[in-house]
Amino acid sequence: MRCLLLTVLLLGSLPALALDRFQVEGYALPNGMQLLLKPGNDRGHVAIRLVVGVGLDDFSCADKELPHLLEHLLFSGVDETGEGGLEERMQALGGEWNAFTNNADTTFVIEAPASNQRKILDLLLALLTRTRIDEKALDAAKRVVEREDGGHYTHLQRWLDRQDLSHKASNQLAVELGLRCAERAEVEPLTLRKIEQVRKAWYAPNNMTLIVVGDLDRLLPAYLERTFGSLKPVEPSNHEPLAQIRYSAVTKRNLIRGMVGNSAKLHWLFPEPVLDEQHDETFDLLKDYLDWALYRQLRLAHGLSYGPWTEREVFGGVGFFSLNADLAREDLPEAEQALEALRGSLLKDGLDPDTFMRIKRAAIAHQTWAVQGNSALADYYWSALGDYEDGRFANPAVRLQAVSLDQANLALRELLKDPGYLRIEKPLLSDDELVWGMSGLLGLLLLGLVVWRVRRRA
Repeated sequence: MRCLLLTVLLLGSLPALALDRFQVEGYALPNGMQLLLKPGNDRGHVAIRLVVGVGLDDFSCADKELPHLLEHLLFSGVDETGEGGLEERMQALGGEWNAFTNNADTTFVIEAPASNQRKILDLLLALLTRTRIDEKALDAAKRVVEREDGGHYTHLQRWLDRQDLSHKASNQLAVELGLRCAERAEVEPLTLRKIEQVRKAWYAPNNMTLIVVGDLDRLLPAYLERTFGSLKPVEPSNHEPLAQIRYSAVTKRNLIRGMVGNSAKLHWLFPEPVLDEQHDETFDLLKDYLDWALYRQLRLAHGLSYGPWTEREVFGGVGFFSLNADLAREDLPEAEQALEALRGSLLKDGLDPDTFMRIKRAAIAHQTWAVQGNSALADYYWSALGDYEDGRFANPAVRLQAVSLDQANLALRELLKDPGYLRIEKPLLSDDELVWGMSGLLGLLLLGLVVWRVRRRA
């Protein structure tokens, strides 16, 4: 009866309803698998996203690559034709697929012609349930993951990581604070037994969400209940607690990036305070505001950086907000003074009301065209699963509208009240330092040669 009702809803949806991207038909199969089905405007196409609730943060530093390695292994093949045969079957159906493992989840991304959507979902189900994993497939997947991570992890690379010579600034700070592993996780020690444990514990229907957006087959709900509904649930696994700040870090640090050059990058990072309401919306507005403030301060007023930018990142359970700029090496002192002046002005005077309202209106207007097409809509649902409730996703425009100037000022002052962490990336030597060093060395050699000739004549 539920499938029949949902089919009627999908077939009878009014065009106005189809245009409302926040209204989505969602329900759970008896085995716990979550389904989100949304008719889209692009005809003849469906975007499919299968989100599995396991990611890098669910494992210790030594086993960090387990979910990434399993993601690759699942494409090893479902019969004797192997990986190549699996890809040929997808090509024959006119579809494309890929998979991504991030900190929070593993997601299979599929673009498919609407006419073959059920056949392609059959292939996805076969990948989940019939993939053959053996030592040969494991070795091949390990080589692929190693290449994706930058090649074989040599002793030199491990030493560079330990000396903070290969991490970008924000990663280096996360390592220093105990939020990120100091060394890259290796895949060589990972075994088939560990892979099968991950597959059994996490690749279960009650840990999955299937999102389908586009020209939906009228029999899709019944098909999904018959096929994916046959998967057996498991006892849910507990997620590892997200890492919190455990160590202290120096306020200012220079990081060596390369041997010679006149360029530098400045990164000023601040841990984000946790807000009770509209956390992301408030800091997204502050990001847009400070993008403009950096542009005015560093480019227009001082001519120091062509494209300064702000960034928001999350490491473990801690968010970071950063002010960043590409600079000439000799401009670093002036840039630091300009940014400190900007911080002081913001702490003293707060946000300019007119500028804040202009930035806020622009951010709200952006929501009217931010998500276009079936694929973008499926990706949006994937990223906003935590905001789905009672058949609707939260409307970002409404949440942005709810952020007041006072609320933004309070968040800004909490963000900037501490000095933060200044990280400067620059080569070991500037061009002038190299020239003077080479000249000095050459001078010493010439002086040594003159002394040697004089002593020889004597």
